[in-house]
Amino acid sequence: MSRSVRTRPEGSGQALSEAYDTALLDLDGVVYAGGNAIEHAVPSLAVARDGGMRLAYVTNNALRTPDAVAAHLTELGIPAEAGDVITSAQAVARLIANQVPRGSRVLVVGGEGLRAALRERGLEPVESADDEPVAVVQGYGGPELAWGRFAEASYAVARGLPWFASNTDLTIPSGRGIAPGNGAAVEVVRIATGAEPQVAGKPLPPMHRETILRTGAERPLVVGDRLDTDIEGAFNGGVDSLLVLTGVTDGAQLLAAPPQHRPTYVDADLRGLLTGQPEVVGDDGAFRCGGWTAAAGAGRLELDGDGA
Repeated sequence: MSRSVRTRPEGSGQALSEAYDTALLDLDGVVYAGGNAIEHAVPSLAVARDGGMRLAYVTNNALRTPDAVAAHLTELGIPAEAGDVITSAQAVARLIANQVPRGSRVLVVGGEGLRAALRERGLEPVESADDEPVAVVQGYGGPELAWGRFAEASYAVARGLPWFASNTDLTIPSGRGIAPGNGAAVEVVRIATGAEPQVAGKPLPPMHRETILRTGAERPLVVGDRLDTDIEGAFNGGVDSLLVLTGVTDGAQLLAAPPQHRPTYVDADLRGLLTGQPEVVGDDGAFRCGGWTAAAGAGRLELDGDGA
């Protein structure tokens, strides 16, 4: 179903965990931040899972393997297996494998998650532009990624090799605040070479395809904290979305969002999976939702109510 005409959020008379068969959950800023579970995440996901909703964890972070992510979630009290985790590393590996012969060497700038995803597709990760790679791929490598890795990528891309990026998120949430993401690293190589990468991660179609292929979801609900990745990705895929305000998006950014960044539902945190969602009703230039009324007036937003 197309979301090109959406102008405002919708309501749901059912709890979202009952209305949808699969939650496609972002991780950073939704389930955890800085490695620690976000408040209300663990019990909310347990209730949704026990009620029959499948939980799949969909992340643009290509650093860790699905096994490592699943082990981390399990340690936090959220039982998960590797098959429950879909990463942008897997999406970009499939994208590369569709364009180069099996067994090809690929220069990797990133972490073990990216290397494992390439091996899964029958490709050989290499470390140097002089190792005869046929392509270059970048994924988030963590704060310790050496500057020289960008030089290797730049040398290979400048020679005309196809260049791929797992994602282009400029920032990533951490326990200490907002840190540079893989998109910032991609910009380094872009500046050095003038080239443009093929990108797989959210909000682009390769990531959505990878997610549906691996989960088999029929009525998916995307759950995320970023308008320009999670929510736009759901919009592009024609599926519904829930924005939680536990990550990088605040109320002001949401209010200013263009149509492709407007979620179907909004809630403070993952407890929103367990409830119905109030309908947005327009009335004489104002909009009412869940005990609040909002209207534009005198160049500002006027908000009134108690949320009851």
